[in-house]
Amino acid sequence: MRALNSPARIQKFIDGLAYQYADTAGSPRRVLRERKGHCMEGALLAASALRVNGYPPLLMDLEAVRDDDHVIALYREHGLWGGIAKSNFAGLRFRAPVYRTLRELALSYFEHYFNLRGERTLRTYSHAVNLSTLDSQHWMTAEEDVWCVPEALIAARHYPLAPDHVTRALPRVDRRSLEAGMHGRVKH
Repeated sequence: MRALNSPARIQKFIDGLAYQYADTAGSPRRVLRERKGHCMEGALLAASALRVNGYPPLLMDLEAVRDDDHVIALYREHGLWGGIAKSNFAGLRFRAPVYRTLRELALSYFEHYFNLRGERTLRTYSHAVNLSTLDSQHWMTAEEDVWCVPEALIAARHYPLAPDHVTRALPRVDRRSLEAGMHGRVKH
């Protein structure tokens, strides 16, 4: 993992993994061996690669309605936040470190976060969850699923991105944006 020595290189590696539709919580070791994973497993691998290269292993959970949640590995450079993520949707992946706050970073995913019906579904984001608190659970190397990670993400405090009356009135994504966002999508 030392060769994955920048966030951009980590993202490129994560993008090369086969997308897996499964109810799993594979450790980075398992994902590296199997060369496949979903968004949480990609974020776990990214967090472990960041850790090996001197960053803290941080994740952020994005919660949605009528859609899957999304997990992002976080990093900071020059005091600004960026993100690394595995996704089936083009707009839900890498973010360069240009965001002053986690809220700004989370909002950068809003327009690209929609379900197959074109509904904008992103509603909340969590604070940064430091996975070093789960080191005793061997989240980086376990052979069995590391369910402690999604449990920690679910338990983390979440913050709304917009008031309910605003999100209820959101228009659907236009056809062109829907098609662009699904570029490269692997069907289930």
